[in-house]
Amino acid sequence: MNELTAPDMTSSMNPFAKPPDFVAGVAPISAPGELAWWFGFCGARMLVTVATGPPEAIGVPQVKSLEELGVGVVRSQFLGTLANIPCYGAELPSDLELPPGLDLRPLRYLHGLLDDTLFALAGHATQLVEWNRTHQYCGCCATPMEQSQHERVKHCPTCGLRQYPRLSPAVIMLVSRGSEVLLARAPRFREGMYSVLAGFVEPGESLEETVAREVREEVGIEIKDIRYFGSQPWPFPNSLMIGFTARYASGDIVIDPNEIETADWFTKESLPPVPGKLSIARKLIDWFMDREGHEHP
Repeated sequence: MNELTAPDMTSSMNPFAKPPDFVAGVAPISAPGELAWWFGFCGARMLVTVATGPPEAIGVPQVKSLEELGVGVVRSQFLGTLANIPCYGAELPSDLELPPGLDLRPLRYLHGLLDDTLFALAGHATQLVEWNRTHQYCGCCATPMEQSQHERVKHCPTCGLRQYPRLSPAVIMLVSRGSEVLLARAPRFREGMYSVLAGFVEPGESLEETVAREVREEVGIEIKDIRYFGSQPWPFPNSLMIGFTARYASGDIVIDPNEIETADWFTKESLPPVPGKLSIARKLIDWFMDREGHEHP
């Protein structure tokens, strides 16, 4: 096989890419009560409209307010406009009782059921709703925080602390050895599933240093030729996944039992179950298998 080279990446690989006709905003420019898209969340579950089928039709409420559907809101915030239609994110109460025609569904399982544009905005909305929920008070002096009307930031009127939406950068890497790919299994994975390695960036590290460190810590091998592949927002809950490819340099697999259960080298003929097409992990694996003349089903 030829030496790995990074592909040309486009937003088509990213199901959470904001659509081109979405304009982010902090303060609504239209009067309250206008028809709007409402992305409501109760924890990790999203409020959707459900029309019985078959097939079952899933949608996002488009109303003037969720209250007109009989749904109470803890707090909400303006997200921007989609084709000039306002979009709002809303935190819903934990004891929510839903009227007929509405349901709460885990966001990651709505991929392919929701319209692609609305699914992408839902990934954006859930992160801002969670940030809003967890940053009501100043972490320095406990004063209630205030939302800026000019940018997506909360500031403390007492001590001046500023809090931007949380974003956790993480690397995810496909390591190859000739026609083999390194895959590992973590305890949290569904039964039988393997994936590529990943880990969060630590303070003071470059992305490439994180890639090498995580591989060394989790499976004990050294790598070379670290190359950028692509990136993907991952709103579960607030990560930016930055993908890389790398080639095996030296060492034997020695796993960190605190992180993974097992790891091994796999060929296209021996590939185990891998993550679904929603994730950049699957994009990395499919890209490598395609180079080998085969795409995993």
